[in-house]
This record gives sequence, C-alpha cells and structure tokens, in this order.
Amino acid sequence: MPEKFEAIVVGAGPAGIACAYELAKAGVKVLLIERGEYPGSKNVMGGVLYRKMMEEIVPDFHKEAPLERPIVEQRFMMMDKSSAVTFSYKGMEWATEPFNNFTVLRAKFDQWFASKAVEKGALLVNETVVLECIVEDGKVVGVRTDRPDGELRADVVVLADGVNSLLAKSLGFHKEFRPDEVALATMEVLKLDKKIIEDRFNLEEGQGCTIELFGDATKGILGTGFLYTNKDTLSIGVGTLLSGLIKHKIKPYELMEYVKTHPMIRPYLLGAEPQEYLAHLIPEGGYHSIPKVVGNGVLVVGDAAQLVNAIHREGSNMAMTSGRFAAETIVAAREREDFSQASLDEYRVKLMGSFVGQDMKKYKDSTHHFDKFPQYFEQYIPMMNRAASQMLTVDGSSKWEKQKKIWRDIGPAKQKFKIARDLIRAWRVIK
Repeated sequence: MPEKFEAIVVGAGPAGIACAYELAKAGVKVLLIERGEYPGSKNVMGGVLYRKMMEEIVPDFHKEAPLERPIVEQRFMMMDKSSAVTFSYKGMEWATEPFNNFTVLRAKFDQWFASKAVEKGALLVNETVVLECIVEDGKVVGVRTDRPDGELRADVVVLADGVNSLLAKSLGFHKEFRPDEVALATMEVLKLDKKIIEDRFNLEEGQGCTIELFGDATKGILGTGFLYTNKDTLSIGVGTLLSGLIKHKIKPYELMEYVKTHPMIRPYLLGAEPQEYLAHLIPEGGYHSIPKVVGNGVLVVGDAAQLVNAIHREGSNMAMTSGRFAAETIVAAREREDFSQASLDEYRVKLMGSFVGQDMKKYKDSTHHFDKFPQYFEQYIPMMNRAASQMLTVDGSSKWEKQKKIWRDIGPAKQKFKIARDLIRAWRVIK
C-alpha cells in the first residue's frame, strides 16, 4: 500500500519550503519533494530576499542564514545606448536591525531554508519528479512520482512547482500561459573581490546595493535588467516577456551579453570572472493570470499561483507568504478533518486579503499596458536621456534656448498630446 502523509508539498522553492516548515512546526506529517539535486539547484531569482516575510516564518533568521549583503541602496537606471538617467535611495536605517532586505544566492539559501524545515520534522526527498496528481472522486489524494513504487498518498497536496505548473494545468486550474504572460530571465554570477565591489558601488564593508535597469538594457522590450552585489560575487541578469523575444527575434543569451557590454554597466564588471549561468521562467501575467488556487485536497502557491509583482520586482516575499497561508489553512482543516475545497478556501481568502492579493490587484493592468504601448521603453526613456544631456551640456547656449530645443525635439503638438496622454495612462495603471 502506498505510504500515507498528512501533506505533500511539490517543489522546494521559497513557497514550498515555507509551507513545509510551517506544517512540520505544527506537527503535521509532511513530505517535501524537489526535482533538483538539492533545493535551489534549479531555482533562479534576481537574488533579493525581504526580511519581514522571512522573519514571520523563521524569527532572527538573519543571524544564521547564508545571506550575502544587507541592501542599503537601491538604484534605478533609465538607459539609452550610451547614457543613463539614474536615481536612487540610500538609507543607513537599512544597514542595521531591522534590515529591509538582503541579496542571496538561491543555491545556498534554499538548502539552508530546507534544512530548517527538516529540523522541524519535514521529510525532504530530492531528485524526484512528480508526474501527476492522483485524483479520486474529484479529490486530490496524492501524487505519482518517477520513482519505482512512486505512488504517495496524502490528505492534501500543495503545488509549489513553478510558473509553468503542469500539475495545476492537468487539474484544469489554468490553461497554457501565453508568451505575454511569462518572462524568461537569464542570470550570471560573476566572481569579484569583495573590496573591489565595495569600492565600485560606494559601499562600506558588508553593505549591499541593487541596480534595476530599464530601457536599452532590454533593447526596448518590456522587461528589466538587474545588477546586485553579493559578498564576493555580482549577480547580473535580464528578464523580458517571451512575446518580446519572439517579436524582436532576440536570443536570451544575446541580450545578456548586450547588457554586460553596455557602456553604463561594463565598468562595474571589469575583472569579474563568470562562475554560474542560469535561466528560468517568471510569471508576469499579474492579477488576471492568477489561476484557481484551491481545490478538493489541493492548494497552489508561489510562482505556480502567478504571484509576482512585476512593477516592484517582488516574488519571493509573496511566495513565502502564500506558503505560510497555505500551511495555516491546512492546520485548521486538519483540526476539522475536512480537506474539501470549501474548507481549504480559507487560503484564497487570506491570500487575496493580504498585501499579496492587494498588490496584485493594484497593478493588475500594468504588464498588459506597458506591453501594449512599447513607446514607454522604446521612445520615452531615450527621450529622457537626450533631454538630460541637452540641459547638462554647457556649450554657451542659455537654459532658455535649451528648454526650447528640448520642447521642439519632442515633436508637434499632436506628439506632445500623445505623450501627455500616455503619462496619464501610465499613472492610472500604477497609482
């Protein structure tokens, strides 16, 4: 007879591990299944972990977790081909407890996080692929894996198997996601001496900086690039909608090389040696792409539930929170001995009532809007750079003359009206 668990969690990313940790802490017999060699081996994210959401699961985690650097500065770079308008916020309140966020390397952090779940009593099984959910009388009652005698039973199954969750799709929770609902992110980890990192990014010892890259970093395609400081490495990457890559016929590795050699980025990378290369799909469809997240005997969390705030580049915090809510719901359902959809719907209510659901709803039209109107990245960011160059170049022309030239270069009244209308539209989708 197949082995029986109270809960099975499929996928050992932030959402899955958070769920397994909370379940094990509550005394639930839980199995955590990971298809990779170890947790983190197949996981990719920009590399920023938010303190508050993690601390709600593991208090004082920062005292022992393998973190890279606490972030004290966040920069935003609006790039043209040979220029950039940059703005940032640097706050020393982020340099000490309570921290705001940290850079992490997922291969290290996920292993540590999973080990904490194991310490609480979760059973972790690596290198195991879940082929399908076992459904009986309309209820998920377990999973079937690629191992011999790989049928496993449980009162409830949590799907944390990533953006293209084949398990959720097989249950009819969502259809195939369109290319404009999914981004492909490529990332490299580059080795560089820690002192050089601190000098180049104007940091004190141990402090970190993130740079988000817009505009020419993606050749005008909807998406962003990023450059993050770790202890003795840099994480650099770029993510764009699949639809944009297809439309512009650009290969992901070509875009990565373009960013690395961009004149605004190249100086940061001088002398750095490639250490690791990763690629991963990221959900970008937003609120309208959230699938069904609750069924009889099953819950969907993290990327599998499309929980990414594309505007603020947040995902891991939403994933961990969804995993925690799923665990709390399962513990309550266990007390009622009721794992029906009606009983488990408490998870959906919690999720949508929290900052996760509220932020997803707030920016529900953002990705679609900026994809529909590519001029924000293709035209307006370069226009901003040209205006900045004009105003800041001292050439004997008066500032009045410069302002008039900038105004003329924008175009006729019809073009000015169009820009004003686009700015109002943008404000409406992000306000």
